[in-house]
Amino acid sequence: MPLVETLAKCWEFNRGRTLALLELIEQEGDPVAVLGWRPGPGRAHIGWQLMHIGITEDIFATERLAERTSPWESLRPRFRGGSQPDDQIPTPGQIREVLAGSRGALLQTLKDFGDDRLKEIPEKLRERNWRVVDVLNIIGWHEAHHQGQAHLTYNLHKAHRGV
Repeated sequence: MPLVETLAKCWEFNRGRTLALLELIEQEGDPVAVLGWRPGPGRAHIGWQLMHIGITEDIFATERLAERTSPWESLRPRFRGGSQPDDQIPTPGQIREVLAGSRGALLQTLKDFGDDRLKEIPEKLRERNWRVVDVLNIIGWHEAHHQGQAHLTYNLHKAHRGV
């Protein structure tokens, strides 16, 4: 089985954990308020963490590994790495849409990447010296990292409420 297919199965597992967290939040009385909760001033809220996962995959799918347009280009300044989280909190539906759509775009882009391209360094990643295999590993790590941050923030929110 090609490495892309193997790792895509791992990403599917990771996405299930991310969506399970979103489902927990949706069961709250005011899920948008929970998604907007921050552990401190200027810190990322839960909604930012979850949207950042999707927007990052979208950037890899349509900018770094291929040159295609994206329906979420307007969201990139708000949710890409290094952005400052704002007070416009995404809804659970918006988060689901971006997570599903960006994953679909990523898999569409990667369908043309076989094991023979794993050592290739895409033009947009030359400055970072990232090979395709590095990107494949980063994608899985990235979601787990930010899902963990979102989950921790959710637990802090519950502790703050005394739950």
